Amino acid sequence: MLLKTYYKSIFPILCLIIMNFSSLEGKTLERENVDLLNKVIDLVDKEYIESTEQSELVEAAINGMLQSLDPHSVYLPPKDFANLQNDTSGEFGGIGIEVTMENGVIKVISPIDETPAQKAGMIAGDYITHINKESILGKNLNEAVDLMRGKPNTEVAITVVRKEKSDAFDITIVRDIIQIPGVKTEVKGKNNNIGYIRISAFNEKTSERLYKELYIHENNESPIIKGYILDLRRNPGGLLRQAIEVANMFLNYGEIVSTKRPRFEDKINSFDAKRGDFINEKPLIIIVNGGSASASEIVAGALQDHNRAIIIGTRTFGKGSVQTLYPINKNNLYFPNSKNLGALKLTTAEYFTPKGRSIQAEGIEPDFIIKQEPTKENNPEIYEVGETQLNEFIKKDSNDKSESGSSAYIPLDSSEDTQLNLALEIMNDLLSQI
Repeated sequence: MLLKTYYKSIFPILCLIIMNFSSLEGKTLERENVDLLNKVIDLVDKEYIESTEQSELVEAAINGMLQSLDPHSVYLPPKDFANLQNDTSGEFGGIGIEVTMENGVIKVISPIDETPAQKAGMIAGDYITHINKESILGKNLNEAVDLMRGKPNTEVAITVVRKEKSDAFDITIVRDIIQIPGVKTEVKGKNNNIGYIRISAFNEKTSERLYKELYIHENNESPIIKGYILDLRRNPGGLLRQAIEVANMFLNYGEIVSTKRPRFEDKINSFDAKRGDFINEKPLIIIVNGGSASASEIVAGALQDHNRAIIIGTRTFGKGSVQTLYPINKNNLYFPNSKNLGALKLTTAEYFTPKGRSIQAEGIEPDFIIKQEPTKENNPEIYEVGETQLNEFIKKDSNDKSESGSSAYIPLDSSEDTQLNLALEIMNDLLSQI
């Protein structure tokens, strides 16, 4: 049997993961727990109906442990670790959706702007049950996402269950190289004096692209931009450093965000703004919705706390936990004949706004709640998404009944975009008073 030779290696792996990566310093598995794992592995080895692969069981054991903690802690095998690094660089292959695992199937948090998934009609709140007719049940999130990846210009059939529809249906999507738009700008307003900035994700290129766009607008005499609208709707977040740099472009001083470990009652890091408001304190409105998560919430929360921007829209996703990547290799973890074992993505802290508000499972509440009205476009169903809808999300305490998130819907036709149009009206009113 495959396991008979190797099963003992599972236990040093689990022990060392606990010792090295979950801050349980000096603790190892108790003897009775080791015995329990031994018995289970031995039974699988001797009695399971099909042969099993030791490496798959090890991965399943690790993921089972992590998935019992929260929705965001996960083990990344070498291939998935490489994919994650490609994702943050702003270009990767696939269909273009942000997803999580819920009750054994994939839940769509948000399609990414201008990607095959968005163009094919996938929306926030969709559940994916099959990929190319292969069931998702029994697979972890990494395995399911891997099925959706593939060579550009190849088709993938996604089976979708959507609320208020009685039957599942298939959406055929042509894979492409996903180039996250990052930053897109336009000039809007009655007098063409409002700069509209759409940030779709916070990848390695975001702050650089935003700087270039702001430099062009602020150093171009025609048209003269007198105020800005920053659209962070359906932005799932990304890199912390990029969020800090983007927020800093609109601040002259003060804290942007801090990370703390409530369990240990300590502050790990505090990130402060450096002097230099790139738009010279011109009026700023930020639009958010239920699809605005993580880095988006950091930017919105910082500028709200410093009274630097008016926040409009609906409550954000509430993804305020910090994940730390711990690469695993033979230098820090025992495993025979292996140099790179991927990485552990582990929740280690929470984000707090400058005024000490926790983002986790709370989100950012806008200064003005403006709900997006449904349009006639494809009879869209408007669903709410948020951290508190995920399994095992981290709460403040067991009695906390608060909910984060809201709809992530944005109409394709900007003329029907209630939130954007009201943001333009508010900005026009502000500029008329200057």
